[in-house]
Amino acid sequence: MTGIIVVGVDDSETAQAAAESARDIALALGSALHVLTAFDNDRTEVFGNGSDRRIVIGADDAEEVARNVADRLRKGSLRIEHFAVKGTPAHALIKQAETYRARMIVVGNKRMQGLGRVLGSVASHVAHHAPCDVLIAKTDDVHSPQS
Repeated sequence: MTGIIVVGVDDSETAQAAAESARDIALALGSALHVLTAFDNDRTEVFGNGSDRRIVIGADDAEEVARNVADRLRKGSLRIEHFAVKGTPAHALIKQAETYRARMIVVGNKRMQGLGRVLGSVASHVAHHAPCDVLIAKTDDVHSPQS
């Protein structure tokens, strides 16, 4: 085994795109893949609307989201596990990488432009604080469905 690749997911198309990149890297390197969803509390809440919508996922929903994405990613001999990790997305990714001595964290580049870049994004925070390599997958050209 050549290490663990960690990727964080939610229900968005951009997270799925980052997860697919992580899967492809894990397969190419013969690594295991850890798919995780961060949660802050025990219930799911939605803030804002349209493209400014932010979903805070609860513990039970986080477990289900991570499991569903992991199931969709299964391919060939890939070793894959799913996790629900308490904390903000960036902190959950870093904690997972530290706990399992990950080789790499894969994050999407969504929200790395404009105001989001200035205020900080998951990718930016992870890139600055990760204990391992970080790959920023191009996901900003994937459009999440609007409700």
